[in-house]
Amino acid sequence: MGRNLRNPQSGERGGRLRPVDLAREHGLSTQAIRNYEADGILPAADRTPHGHRTYTALHAEALRAFLALVPGHGHQTATSIMRAVNTPAAGAREEAFRLIDESHAQLLDDRRTLRAVESALRDLESLGAGAEPNTEAVPGGTFIGPLADRLGIRPATLRKWEHAGIVRPGRDRQTGYRVYDEDDVRDARLAHQLRRGGYLLEQIAPLIARVRTAGGLEPLEATLSDWHGRLSARGRAMLQGAAELEAYLRERAPE
Repeated sequence: MGRNLRNPQSGERGGRLRPVDLAREHGLSTQAIRNYEADGILPAADRTPHGHRTYTALHAEALRAFLALVPGHGHQTATSIMRAVNTPAAGAREEAFRLIDESHAQLLDDRRTLRAVESALRDLESLGAGAEPNTEAVPGGTFIGPLADRLGIRPATLRKWEHAGIVRPGRDRQTGYRVYDEDDVRDARLAHQLRRGGYLLEQIAPLIARVRTAGGLEPLEATLSDWHGRLSARGRAMLQGAAELEAYLRERAPE
């Protein structure tokens, strides 16, 4: 990010800056600056005798820190971090650090989930290569009993997965029994691998949705590559946010 506000005229902590001075560096509106102050993202500004806001280099640092935190932590968490940092109450900075730790923990959990999905997909490919023909299938799919037997689970488990949105079987027109087509079998196998890896149904359901959206396992490779890229970008953004936040904390009076 630029540092054009750090100069002998305006870079001193007591130097006065207008809302437009802060806004111009980041292509923001002056109203956005006022909103950030009202939200506690920026420290409260002083006022001139005529009621105009005056900011300092400290406010410029706060704005840089917030905008750097957003890509890695999200707008809501970045706002909460800045509010905590700007709160003079004892322990407020510890709350900010806790929020940062939670974001890092979430990123780590997302990485573990991605690895679990990739591992499950490799297992599915291995299973598919050695799979025997399904002699108990009905036209267009297979019933719940045979599928449960193939996976080594109970039919009740498949019904539970259906309730969670993980599998979406159709119904046989004559009997009304559940019928699982090839996509349902794929999704059930993937869910089974992830459950064996310790993942909860509420974690598995959105992953299965990714498979469906991609149109199967093969197109999912591009989705996984994009997923890797986005996680890496979040990690780097968190580093940038940490650097800017540290710069801001150094400008503030020690606590």
